[in-house]
Amino acid sequence: MDSDTPPTEWVRAILPLAVLSVVAEAETYGYAVAQRLRAAGLGTVKGGTLYPVLNRLEGDGLVTSSWREGVGGPGRKFFTVTDRGRAHLNDRSGSWHAFTAQAASLLPHPTSTHPTSTDSRSTR
Repeated sequence: MDSDTPPTEWVRAILPLAVLSVVAEAETYGYAVAQRLRAAGLGTVKGGTLYPVLNRLEGDGLVTSSWREGVGGPGRKFFTVTDRGRAHLNDRSGSWHAFTAQAASLLPHPTSTHPTSTDSRSTR
């Protein structure tokens, strides 16, 4: 695994919210979403993973889609965030940041010289 790419399970956890966030930036299509996720450091998200997420977001009423003819190529399905999706994104983003801050408070900092296990003196 590339040291700059987060573990798959972390990406899987944040993917629906990250995809919704990308769609909320501007109307877009699947390949562009994948490129934006990659540029953000989430690694390569393949279509077999991305499109089911987009379909779930649409099924939940968080995004809408429409087909457009391609210029010199096949048509593309464009996605747009809904008002409900924007509200969901704002709510869940706050929850995600609170959660990750709580989790981070439990973990040693990578530059810390402190042992990762509990010091036996602190449990007496």
